Amino acid sequence: MKTRDVLGCVCVLLASLASVTGCIAPDLSTAADQGEEEIDSSAEALASGNALSLNALSLNALSLNALSLNALSLNALRTEALDALQDPGEEGALFRQLVKYTVSCALDESQSFRFAWTDAAGSAHQEVYRGQLGLADSWGDGPLDAAGKQMVSACLAARTNRYGVSVLISMRSHQDPLRHEVERDERAAYPHVEGAFWGDLFARTPYLRACYNEASVEWARAAQRDCAAGQLDEAGEIASCGMIEIVGSCQDLCGRLHPPGQYYKDCRDPESGKTRFVVTTALR
Repeated sequence: MKTRDVLGCVCVLLASLASVTGCIAPDLSTAADQGEEEIDSSAEALASGNALSLNALSLNALSLNALSLNALSLNALRTEALDALQDPGEEGALFRQLVKYTVSCALDESQSFRFAWTDAAGSAHQEVYRGQLGLADSWGDGPLDAAGKQMVSACLAARTNRYGVSVLISMRSHQDPLRHEVERDERAAYPHVEGAFWGDLFARTPYLRACYNEASVEWARAAQRDCAAGQLDEAGEIASCGMIEIVGSCQDLCGRLHPPGQYYKDCRDPESGKTRFVVTTALR
């Protein structure tokens, strides 16, 4: 299939980013060597690497909202989004990292997102980010719709790691295309459902939620996946994962796993009520 380029965005290759939460983002310049982004087009493809830093997610949600109002096009970008993308400093690097993951969640493999930026030394960078999962591929042609905003948000939350560690995960949902991509072999290879993610990073007040599968809490923590299972604080209480609020047990909020796909069809948000735009994740 011929690749369709969507003129637009970005990313500086990060070396390491110390965040206020203490997490370290991965060296994205070596992502191909380290397998940070191991996503193909098949069901096995959706067993994806994840190492989006908490700082990149939490500090840039409002700037991300500016991207959603138009197609992913350089000419259509709002000033605040363009300024964030072209910022040669650390804040710009964090935003570009977030947009890199956003593009891979939203667009499909036939689409790409291009952008040129100049660093503080005056060197020009021509970047190309290619889509992977296709959760909102129509964003290449027009504004991101409500369903796309929520599915991309859930995808970003699912791929965030407190420690900046890349862990292979299986991403599942009742929504296309994840609904149809996850086959029996992948479900067998990733049997430990850790939890579910949902939210809306593009809302006026961005939010993300997560719940944990009671049966897999210890397994997830051992794999350094704390954004669903939660990290215990000094008082033994579950602490949220940056802006990802851990709202409880998936058994209480989402009910039973859907048997064929081993995912939660919908979950009950404590503030906005029932949502079907949920991404379930599972571990090896």
